[in-house]
Formats: sequence, C-alpha cells, structure tokens
Amino acid sequence: MVKRQTLVVLRGAAETENEEMKRILVLCTGNSCRSQMAEGYLRKFAGDRAEIFSAGIEAHGLNPRAVAAMHEDGVDIAHHTSNLVSDFDGTKFDYVITVCDNAREQCPYFPGVEQFHQDFPDPAKASGTEKEIAESFRKVRDQIKAYAKSFVQDNLVNHGS
Repeated sequence: MVKRQTLVVLRGAAETENEEMKRILVLCTGNSCRSQMAEGYLRKFAGDRAEIFSAGIEAHGLNPRAVAAMHEDGVDIAHHTSNLVSDFDGTKFDYVITVCDNAREQCPYFPGVEQFHQDFPDPAKASGTEKEIAESFRKVRDQIKAYAKSFVQDNLVNHGS
C-alpha cells in the first residue's frame, strides 16, 4: 500500500497522521477509450487521495479520438498506456470500477475489493461524419466526467465522514 502523510493541526499542535492512499482500477473491454477517460478524470478529481490505474480484458491501444476529446477538456491522457487486467495480477486495489457490461461480465474476481459498475456507451463504435463521431466521444467523455467527479466525492472525500 502507498502511504501518504497528512499534516493535521489539532488545538494548535501539529500532528502527523498516516492515511493509506486508495488504489483504484478502472476496467473496460479494450482499455482504449472509456477506461482511459475515467482514469484521466479520476486522477484529476482524486488528486493525492488515490492512485489510479486502468486496464482492459484486451488491450486495443489508446484511441486518438479519446485523447483528443480529453485534451479539449484540459485533461492529457496521451501518455497513458493500454494495459491488460492480467498486468495487475497480485496488485491490491481498494476499488474496481467496470465501465462497460462486457468488462463486468468478464471481470476477474478481486477478493476484498469494493466493486462498482457503470455502463457507458462505446464511442469507438460511433459512425457518421467525423463531426458526429467526435460529438459521440464528447458525450461519453462528459458522462464519464460526471461519474468520476461523483465517485471521488462519495468514496474518497466524504467516505467515512
């Protein structure tokens, strides 16, 4: 477990309190769009409260349209890599979030881990003009952004308070 130190001021006296940093794994089918966007937003909203990872049942490579949609909203995921869930065998997580039904159905068992699920449409399956496809990516991006913000608020900020 990764530890972080928080400085707590209590009645004028400074004390150091150790908190364990949470570890979150986001799973999708190909780790190319939805899980990558979720990783980007979770990192942004969680800050130093959590260590975020993403993976797929398969690794399809990072989708350039997902990178572009996130860049439009000020989140850089261009440095992310497309990983397989098996790359994280033996890694301890506090939360696993599946962002598509396929990943939920094929998700390996993570004992003692709190699991969450939210099925987002796959923007990589969008068709039409380039403008219409880009709009599909933006729509899913915005849904994932709202979910990630709410997840962090509910599970990392207000958790236990």
